[in-house]
Amino acid sequence: MQLLIASQNDNKIQEIRAIFPQWKIEGISTDLFPGELKEEGETLEQNAIQKMRQVFAKTRLNCFADDTGLEVEALNGEPGVDSAYYAGNRNSQANMDLLLKNLGSYSNRSAQFRTVIALNWKGEEHLFEGVCKGTIAEEKMGNDGFGYDPIFIPEGEDKSFAQMSMEEKNALSHRARAIKKLNEFLSKQR
Repeated sequence: MQLLIASQNDNKIQEIRAIFPQWKIEGISTDLFPGELKEEGETLEQNAIQKMRQVFAKTRLNCFADDTGLEVEALNGEPGVDSAYYAGNRNSQANMDLLLKNLGSYSNRSAQFRTVIALNWKGEEHLFEGVCKGTIAEEKMGNDGFGYDPIFIPEGEDKSFAQMSMEEKNALSHRARAIKKLNEFLSKQR
């Protein structure tokens, strides 16, 4: 079964394909969507729905979109919905540097990654959420992954997402947990 994901992010698409091997996951083409999809919502849910609706309106295909935010307790949930543009532009290194600076010497380094998936399945909309609790490291650790992976240590672990293999990360991640719920829903639709 084919599903279109409202993304042109190769890292995200590869991660989702690894979690979801039984589905043919396709990203959106730059021909059909030459720029970035609009994300003007104030919540992860609103952004995921907005992206999914843009893709469905142009393709009329079963599709889903996700939005993910890193929510840091000591920073009142920042960067949250603004995670990708926390430092003003889509630059992972600058975003991590600003977060570590803003967190400074806070002793409370509790955080969570939260992913919301919006699915349009046969014209009906559904939402799925996945959460991974953890802490923010004092410094970047590891070279794999993307986004905030080098500074996020999942609960019960002693290494960052960026120090884990894709299989290790996918066993714990927020996106994997949301996709598992999506998969449970879709497996009942066949």
